[in-house]
Amino acid sequence: MPVAVGVIQTIGFPAILAASDAMVKAARVTLVYYDIAESGHFVVAIRGPISEVTPALDAGIKAAENVFGGEVVTHYIVPNPPENVVAVLPIEYTEVSEPFR
Repeated sequence: MPVAVGVIQTIGFPAILAASDAMVKAARVTLVYYDIAESGHFVVAIRGPISEVTPALDAGIKAAENVFGGEVVTHYIVPNPPENVVAVLPIEYTEVSEPFR
């Protein structure tokens, strides 16, 4: 099954929280990465089947933009990431995220 990675970067924690919540509720995806990007910017990454990541990312963008003061800086989907990308970037399924797949 083809797997994709979806990433959203927002300004403000409430926006990324709303985006994360909406994404995991909208489709069968797993949150695999979260971090502070820089000065109030936050990043979250999800993984799952390509057909699930696309609607999840759309729901996350919409939810983040509906938060007061929330702003989506950027978003991107990487369909079928190569193994070397998965090995280098922190987007692998881990022991912590595995039960939620």
